Amino acid sequence: MHRRMFIAMIVMLMALRSQAQMQQTELDKSPMDVSYSPNAFPIIKFQGKAAGTPNARVLYSRPQKRGRIIFGGEVKYDEVWRLGANENTEIEFFKNAIFGGKKIAKGRYTMFCIPTADIWTIIINKDTDNWGNFNYDSRKDLFRFSLPVQKADSAENFTMYFDSRNNLLIMWDDVKLTIPITFLAEKLGMPAKTKVKK
Repeated sequence: MHRRMFIAMIVMLMALRSQAQMQQTELDKSPMDVSYSPNAFPIIKFQGKAAGTPNARVLYSRPQKRGRIIFGGEVKYDEVWRLGANENTEIEFFKNAIFGGKKIAKGRYTMFCIPTADIWTIIINKDTDNWGNFNYDSRKDLFRFSLPVQKADSAENFTMYFDSRNNLLIMWDDVKLTIPITFLAEKLGMPAKTKVKK
């Protein structure tokens, strides 16, 4: 009986060891990326050209076009889309802001949209750390706003980034959206600036 227990323990230890040595995962087809306002904030902070916290950052996955029809095809019109792939796109505000004309408190949120050929409805939702839009719950929407679609040069990779004027740009295929942002100073409700040394 002791021998059987000893063998069982050896088998369990080997199984645990093999689980601990799992193979590396392959590179995701839609890798995750991050964009900061101001642009490249961690790098300029490391270089001593900025202090404090960034204004905002967006974390998103970057699917590729790969010859597909994107809008009206892969991304259905008039349906909720997660703005990317894999996990929900998240936007984190480190300062209170006006985002797409709506006041938003500093914090972390998810972004969705309902695209059409001419206008996209952007959705800011309070439910974070989810996969896709399968569990999307409109009761957790903070607010929605609509923006006109702009035509742009074709972008192979889905892209989101903050420009030098603090707009959040969203681009994929031949579509571009520009979301205006004004960051507010704490308690004053006045426009704020992150100090970036030249």
